[in-house]
Amino acid sequence: MVEEPNAKRCGKCGRDLAPAAFARDRNRHDGLQAYCRECVARYSAAHYRRRREALGKPVREKVDVPFGHKLCRACGEVKPHSEWNRNATASDGLSTRCRSCRAARGRQDHLKRNYGLSESERDALIAAQGGVCCICLSAPPAHVDHCHETGRVRGVLCFSCNAALGQFKDRPDAIRRAAEYVEGNAWKPTLVAPGVYRLPS
Repeated sequence: MVEEPNAKRCGKCGRDLAPAAFARDRNRHDGLQAYCRECVARYSAAHYRRRREALGKPVREKVDVPFGHKLCRACGEVKPHSEWNRNATASDGLSTRCRSCRAARGRQDHLKRNYGLSESERDALIAAQGGVCCICLSAPPAHVDHCHETGRVRGVLCFSCNAALGQFKDRPDAIRRAAEYVEGNAWKPTLVAPGVYRLPS
């Protein structure tokens, strides 16, 4: 057997291996860990299993996936790396969840953070409205509407009605005048003084 130049002996399995088989450790005199990568991985997996079993928690089994793919623990599907966002801090450089699961989780977090609602509570609101927008009574509701002063959720609106309320700045008086205008009851304010107008009663 040919000796590997600059070989290092693994303190766990006792094999003489090339330095590349060991992870870096700046605290050791040779700059390498005492155990080879294979032994470290095996020990870490066994340690993980023992800790989880001692705590009475389920043990997550390692799943073999094809090269260039990753298992999403959220949906349980094996997907190619193109279906994942990048994460420079992760060991494999990819996010924990696939893009579709991240998007779903983002919607859940948005509802909880901005409105204090879960998806089931939002769906219950939509069902109570008959499955349509509260204002136009025709379009499917998709946007949670709330009072910007109190934070109270008022209902779930379609995009157009939600945008219209925003354009009216949630002012009931302006909305009433707009309704009268649309109904044909156009009014013209009377100039009383410079910059002062009197609205018709």
